Amino acid sequence: MENATKRQLEMRLTQSNHISLFSKVNAGAVGFALVLIAALLAGGMNQLSAQSPTPTPQATNQQGQQNQQGSGAEAGGPGGDIGPIAVPKKKEEEPKKDDKPKEPKKDETMPNFSMRVSSQLVTLDVGVLTKEGMFVPGLKKENFRVLEDGVPQTVTNFNQTQAPITAVMLVEFASNFYPFEYDAINASYVFAQTLKKEDWIALISFDIRARILADFTQDKREIFEGIHSLQIPMSAETNLFDALFDTIDRLETVEGRKYIILIASGRDTFSKKTLDQILKKVKGSKDISIYSISTGQALRNWAESHGAMPYLCPITSFACSTEWAQADNQMKSFAKMTGGRYYAPLFEGSFKDAFADIGNTIRNQYSLAYHPTNAAQDGSYRKIKVELVAPDGSGKPLIIRDEKNHDLKYQVVAREGYNAKREVE
Repeated sequence: MENATKRQLEMRLTQSNHISLFSKVNAGAVGFALVLIAALLAGGMNQLSAQSPTPTPQATNQQGQQNQQGSGAEAGGPGGDIGPIAVPKKKEEEPKKDDKPKEPKKDETMPNFSMRVSSQLVTLDVGVLTKEGMFVPGLKKENFRVLEDGVPQTVTNFNQTQAPITAVMLVEFASNFYPFEYDAINASYVFAQTLKKEDWIALISFDIRARILADFTQDKREIFEGIHSLQIPMSAETNLFDALFDTIDRLETVEGRKYIILIASGRDTFSKKTLDQILKKVKGSKDISIYSISTGQALRNWAESHGAMPYLCPITSFACSTEWAQADNQMKSFAKMTGGRYYAPLFEGSFKDAFADIGNTIRNQYSLAYHPTNAAQDGSYRKIKVELVAPDGSGKPLIIRDEKNHDLKYQVVAREGYNAKREVE
């Protein structure tokens, strides 16, 4: 019993020593670990302190400048363990000398300037006719002298043309006196018979207003049908100015050379347009020639010789002869301003002669062109005069002789002028 009790006491003492030793070992290990951790922390802080010394004022200023230039990746620098490191961006490399575009060499003797080329070409259709109205062929460029506002011009283009015509027959058909109506229809038929298949013709009649009886056509049957429809006049008024103004407006949209065959008495009784307005319109028309055929001449001559002129005018008229003279002057002015001709046929056969003359004139012409010496684009009106001169350079008038070596009287038919272009910026 004693021995058993003694062994038990020894075993308890041994376990107690083991527990005490384990506790001591554990306590020492924990303490050592704490000491080791503390040492490591202290060493890390010292290292950090060594790497990040206390900033001086100079360093602070440099850092402020870097922050102004940009920080971190925005400044173009790489990122590190303690944050982005700011470094200046690299400058863009300039292209090599060979890659740079070469500047044009500048001539120091020449000043800087801007150039604008603007030149207009004036074209003229010129008819050279004998006293009998026959076309004079065979002339050359040297035979023509063109004056613009009295200044000689240099003709650059020249040729003799014979081509189809583009024309409008503008016919007055009003309820006044039968001889006037008859002349209008007769003149229209005669002119239609002279047409060729290549010609383009339109037919317009007017009294108080204009009516298109046939639009532009090459079919002569349409023209004859339009003339045949002129049976009963609708009004006694004759609005010549309005009808002519509208016809010029329509023709200005047609390219090339155009003609108006104006068959009328020349009187205007009810137009909205005034004489000044229509003259300005005719004067400024481009590439349009007017050939005026006056109607009722035979009746007027009879009335004048028999003292019956007042019957050809309204009761309110005080100077009938003057009014008819004014009508003739208006028809002449329309033709002269545009390079056309005026006719006053007395008999039926005279209409055939007049239209044969017109056909010969407008189908056979000389075409001239020049660049005006006055290059100003101010819209001003320029007067034109075309003369025939001797080819020897003397400037003397050209002398034309017929087959019998007799001096031949002739006339030059060309428009009186044109309106210069206006410059548009």
